[in-house]
Amino acid sequence: MESPGSSTRCPLQEQRARWERKRACTARELLETERRYQEQLGLVATYFLGILRAKGTLRLPERQALFGPWELIYGASQDLLPYLEEGHWGQGLEGFCTHLELYTQFAANAERSRTTLEKQLKRNRRFRRFVWLQEGRPEFGGLQLQDLLPLPLQRLQQYENLVVALAENTSPTSADHQQLTRAARLISDTAQRVHTIAQRQRNDQHLRRVQALLSGRQAKGLTSGRWFLRQGWLLVVPPRGKPRARMFFLFTDVLLMAKPRPPLHLPQSGTFACRALYPMAQCQLHRVFGHSGGPCGGVLSLSFPQEKLLLMSTDQEELSRWYHSLTLAIGSQKN
Repeated sequence: MESPGSSTRCPLQEQRARWERKRACTARELLETERRYQEQLGLVATYFLGILRAKGTLRLPERQALFGPWELIYGASQDLLPYLEEGHWGQGLEGFCTHLELYTQFAANAERSRTTLEKQLKRNRRFRRFVWLQEGRPEFGGLQLQDLLPLPLQRLQQYENLVVALAENTSPTSADHQQLTRAARLISDTAQRVHTIAQRQRNDQHLRRVQALLSGRQAKGLTSGRWFLRQGWLLVVPPRGKPRARMFFLFTDVLLMAKPRPPLHLPQSGTFACRALYPMAQCQLHRVFGHSGGPCGGVLSLSFPQEKLLLMSTDQEELSRWYHSLTLAIGSQKN
């Protein structure tokens, strides 16, 4: 027996009602988080940028390096917020998308900003005291400048999640559906470009770190232009004799084997001497043993045209991670 009213239920109307509930929830979250975001942007613009400009504590090149297009991003949020408060989501976000290049510029400057902050805090006593005083203001709620500087990039990810959800839960017959769909696509494209920039910056950090670990004329420039995957100690199993511990650095195109410098050699203590470079495009990888997942580790066989390497680890999980990374490197060269 049907319940009262069941015969009058309309699946299309129910779907529209679900869309509207999700849209209203997403819109409310976008508005509330935009208010908080603009408030935090304003704190930095007022208590850091504005006062630094007035006092001359940092010269213009250092301010630009530290904050990038911060004030322009703040202005873009100030333009957007009234539209959100009045419920003009499509119109407001479509206009906001004309400012998305600012986020790409901010991402490209992120590494420079980080190193500038570290350098100025270390070398500039006036700036260090200024930052300490500003961070102590109750308006900041205990947040430090280094916590606030990544804010625009974090917000871009929120924009992507919220605007995509808003577009997906807006009826195709709605007046602002096309505007929201375009905005979601443009914001997602920008977020992907920013992600790519961040990947390059992290890779550059790894390359500089690895290059600093390698000493000697032979090692200069070995990491330039490469993508870093992983590093760690592995035991090289020779045809005769005992296994030897070596440090390996894996990039997408080569595997670098290095030997630690003698600890008594003080100028180069803690560094490694490059012993061999193996091209991953010519590598054939096999597990000799270590498939069972037991506690005894295993051995990987790497065959090259001129040489064969047997690499051993007593840590099964570590061996599996190396196998996965080596497979990724070999695949990237074949593709």
